[in-house]
Amino acid sequence: MIIKKGWAVWMGGFKDGNGTISTETGALRDAPYGVQARFEDGRGTNPEELIAAAHAACFSMAFSLMLGEAGLAPEEIRSTAAVTLDKVGDGFAITASHLTVVARIPGADPAKFDEIANQAKAGCPVSKLLNAKISMDATLLP
Repeated sequence: MIIKKGWAVWMGGFKDGNGTISTETGALRDAPYGVQARFEDGRGTNPEELIAAAHAACFSMAFSLMLGEAGLAPEEIRSTAAVTLDKVGDGFAITASHLTVVARIPGADPAKFDEIANQAKAGCPVSKLLNAKISMDATLLP
């Protein structure tokens, strides 16, 4: 079992407060987050963009692993995840994550590319964690 940690500190009320978020590796150290970055164009980060980055990274790693298992060596995989936060009832919920993937994989045919990309989309641990619709557009570059 592997356990990774992240933490957050919040100071103040919901609208007038602000916080910091950190990870045990130090990749994020007291990065600011708050309502303005979440619902407006304010400075800092927010949970949804962090989840999006985690989903894109997780997918890319899973895709690379599965391609390697199929005897294919990717030169480059560029993944973006767009996480949707919707008003649901009295609160909010992450309802979707859309992956956009562009990859250069010598020797890959489009059918095999699509097959493995869909396996990675379903199989990456972050996809399994999200209780949301996960869609994808995948492009194989020549």
